[in-house]
Amino acid sequence: MANEEEIKTEETAEEAAETEAETETDKLKKELATQKDQFLRLAAEYDNYRKRTEKEKLSTYENATAATVEAFLPVADNFALAMASNVDISDDFRKGLDMIQKQLENAFDKLKVESFGERGEKFDPELHNAISRTDDEELEDDCISLVYQKGYKIGDRIIRHAMVQITN
Repeated sequence: MANEEEIKTEETAEEAAETEAETETDKLKKELATQKDQFLRLAAEYDNYRKRTEKEKLSTYENATAATVEAFLPVADNFALAMASNVDISDDFRKGLDMIQKQLENAFDKLKVESFGERGEKFDPELHNAISRTDDEELEDDCISLVYQKGYKIGDRIIRHAMVQITN
């Protein structure tokens, strides 16, 4: 009997050890799941932070570029008026003005600035400011007949709306 009691005691001790090991394993699994969840949340939070700062950085660059371009637009407008004038100037002087105009266009291209508002374009109230209306047999209704001031944009961002006259 003593032998049986020792065997039962050993079996009970082994069962208790197994139960304790299972309890400890369950506890460790829960702790691991909690740590894994915290890690995944932290990784997602960091990824969102990285994306947000990248977007803010790009937005800051776009805002600075737009503000700089906006400061140069009166110069570009006056230069375009000078080029369009029919003043008698020498060919060398005209060639120099053409070179300056090309440099200005290249600078706008590098900054991804696009101009819009050309005669014959369809009127778009999102892009154009209609100042007046006129009758023009050459153009369809709601087309630009005269451009007072060109519009400029960078991507989808409007820097300045075009001021135009449209047809009836």
